[in-house]
Amino acid sequence: MLQLVDAHAHLEDLKDVEGAIRRAVDVGVVAVIAVGSDHDSSRFALEMSKKEGYGLRIYPALGIHPWNLSQSRIEPALNFIESKIDEAVGVGEVGLDYWYREARKDPERKKLQQDVFNALLKIAKRHDKPVIIHSRGAWKDSVDTVIETGVKTAVFHWFTGPTEVLERLLEKGHFVSATPAAEYSREHRRVIENTPLENLLLETDSPVNYQGLEAEPSHVIRSLSAVAKLKGVRENVVADKTTENASKIFRIKV
Repeated sequence: MLQLVDAHAHLEDLKDVEGAIRRAVDVGVVAVIAVGSDHDSSRFALEMSKKEGYGLRIYPALGIHPWNLSQSRIEPALNFIESKIDEAVGVGEVGLDYWYREARKDPERKKLQQDVFNALLKIAKRHDKPVIIHSRGAWKDSVDTVIETGVKTAVFHWFTGPTEVLERLLEKGHFVSATPAAEYSREHRRVIENTPLENLLLETDSPVNYQGLEAEPSHVIRSLSAVAKLKGVRENVVADKTTENASKIFRIKV
């Protein structure tokens, strides 16, 4: 059986976490990176990572999603991430989203996104952790900020940005993660086609809905199949390389 890593899942939002994990094991998932998007979900990811007997490993990443910025809770969330960072494999999900309604309506909310993103990147750099980045509508600014901050390794999740921005992040040695949207999204497919296997990961962004189907970690096989078809290679080649990449980036055992 293939060994697969789901490099980005929001386990706290799954309706049946235990069942989803069992189904993931059945298709060859050996590890899941459980991302945090606020204080509570980051804590949940940490708690899940300590549970045993699942048949796969759950590794926590701690973050503050740009949709979840509440001025009164930012400082405690940043302090929590800093205090628990040694227990995590990465910082994420973090980033910028200029298409988010609050950022479109209020320049101050956009500035807040940028300030929090910078603070999180500095935590990642201080502790030599990879970052998992949301960059919707803010592709260039996200990449530029990562480069300017000096973060060593970043994974741009579900990337759909312009090819010239993709080329810039790849030149710096960063990564892109492919979702099941690679089956049908023109922009995401273009990104996957232009990203070498050496810079690719697989993910589900569970429980995002893809054309009527709510994702869970077992659906990483959809990402695998889509990437293999776009690249014109066998699925085992994609599985081996993306799992190797995840192991290297997050320093995990698979």
